[in-house]
Amino acid sequence: MLILGLVVLGVALLVLVLADGGRIGGVVEPDQLAGLASGIAVLLLVLAGFRHRFREGVGTNLRHLLIWGLIGLACVAVYAYRDTAQEVGARVMGELNPGSATVGPGGTVTITRRADGPFAVKAEVNGSTQSFLFDTGASAVVLTAENAAALGIRPGEDAFTTRVATANGVTFAAPILLDSLRIGPILERRVSAMVSRPGALSGNLLGQSFLNRLPSYEVRGDRLILKGK
Repeated sequence: MLILGLVVLGVALLVLVLADGGRIGGVVEPDQLAGLASGIAVLLLVLAGFRHRFREGVGTNLRHLLIWGLIGLACVAVYAYRDTAQEVGARVMGELNPGSATVGPGGTVTITRRADGPFAVKAEVNGSTQSFLFDTGASAVVLTAENAAALGIRPGEDAFTTRVATANGVTFAAPILLDSLRIGPILERRVSAMVSRPGALSGNLLGQSFLNRLPSYEVRGDRLILKGK
């Protein structure tokens, strides 16, 4: 290969001399031919060196080629099944951290059910993290009085005038408007919500005033799947 590389380079130089600065064959510029010839010659020299090293340790080099081949196939497989790999990764993260939002194909958000039964959903309310229980029986998003106070929301006593239906029954709450409520990449602004009376609820509820804004939501086994706009 070394001799072949030198021959290619020599032929190219000879053609350049005979061309006398004009286009070669009326098509190729002399500098283009020179660059092409140099590239081919360098490639042949590299291949010659590789061939020499390869013959010095055939077994070792074959193993290296096999390893790199397998790495290449793995990269191709991961790229080809990237959506499936993303979904599997989301499920693993959901199992390790129940309640956290894991993003799947199409921007869907998946929440894994807690070990004790209900879906606990971690969300950002006005930029602060809060935990909610998924409750389709709640007519609105409901904050406990204590969690609302942590967000700086403190309705007066005369504001608790609205009856709110929940899975645990009916309670009175104060209507409010949340600037934002985010679950993973799903963001809704100016969300109608309620603040329950102190001690009336043990936790926040993710109810219909948020869920009805979504294109869809569903429960599949131990997974809650929310789809944003």
